[in-house]
Amino acid sequence: MKGLVRRLRNKKAQSLVEYGLIIALIAIVCIVALRLLGNSARNQLNDVAGEIGSTTAGS
Repeated sequence: MKGLVRRLRNKKAQSLVEYGLIIALIAIVCIVALRLLGNSARNQLNDVAGEIGSTTAGS
C-alpha cells in the first residue's frame, strides 16, 4: 500500500514539473515573439505617423 501511495506521489510531482516546464517554454516563446513582432509593429507605426506628418505639413 505504501509503495502505491509513493508511486502516485512521484507521478503527481513529475506531472507538476512537466507542466511547469511547458509553461516556462510557452512563456519564453511568447517573450521572443513579442520582442520580434514588437519592433516590427513599432517601425510600421512610426512610418505611418511620418507619412501622416509629412502629408499634413505639406498642405
